[in-house]
Amino acid sequence: MTDMSAVDPGAAQGKFNAADTIFGHVANTGLDHPILHIPDIYTFGINFSVTKHVFMVWVVATVIFVVVTAMVRRYLASGRLVPTGGMNALEAGVEFVRDSIVLPNVGKKWVMAWTPLLLTFFLFILVANAVGLIPIFDTLALLDKFVLHTGEHSFLKSLLHGGSTATANFNVTAALATITFLAIIFAGTMAHGFIQHWKNLVPHGLAWPLYFLLIPLEFIGMLVRPFALTMRLAANMAGGHIAILAILSFVFIFAEMTASSLVGTGIGFGFSLPLAVAISALEIIVILVQAYVFTLLSAVFIGMAIHAHP
Repeated sequence: MTDMSAVDPGAAQGKFNAADTIFGHVANTGLDHPILHIPDIYTFGINFSVTKHVFMVWVVATVIFVVVTAMVRRYLASGRLVPTGGMNALEAGVEFVRDSIVLPNVGKKWVMAWTPLLLTFFLFILVANAVGLIPIFDTLALLDKFVLHTGEHSFLKSLLHGGSTATANFNVTAALATITFLAIIFAGTMAHGFIQHWKNLVPHGLAWPLYFLLIPLEFIGMLVRPFALTMRLAANMAGGHIAILAILSFVFIFAEMTASSLVGTGIGFGFSLPLAVAISALEIIVILVQAYVFTLLSAVFIGMAIHAHP
């Protein structure tokens, strides 16, 4: 094991390390602090231990399923023709995704086939992004420190490691982008047949030498689409949290540099706190925009496969 004091002299002196603090708050728990440890013997040597981001994916998916199901069942049981309250907001969201995102891109014939998938994308990404802005685990950390005093290896302690924004994890966004990638192939196959879908990747009637250039380029472009979806969502969500934490770190950095907690407090109230609040407000817009952009681009790519011209 590497001696951290030899790598970082500040670690031996107990100094504030901004990099460790920032990345410790946004990164996945990894294998050091799994929420649920699963021995490799049961998974053929592959570590399937549940990390914090996996746990948050489950939480977000469960919350969406339970809340939406309960709202729809209550609405159907009421017998009302016009929805009210939360059901009214849910219906507005469904109609927005269907009429403003799916319909213009996939067409009237396929709108009901692809609205459920794209609506699921929108709701999952929106809720996962929003959960990352709520200081749930910071509140739990304070509760544990001053009230509960749980053990070092308790379930609650394992929850306090790492970030809570699952969509800031490239593995999560890559999984969502992979679903889009498969949906593109499936949509093209449904509309044109399997063989014709692949033929539609390149225009017909060109001089045959051009296909040696076009086919590799189109194949690369097909792979770039899910890669772009993966990077755009994860980078935007992780970047915002890193920026907020970096600005708040100025409080401790200046307090250590000047050996004065008064200077750190002044930096906090005069600079870090107002700027962090402003960026947090911007993040509220970002969580909406990123959910919309991912869903829109997925609809565009699916629509391109459906409406490909030979």
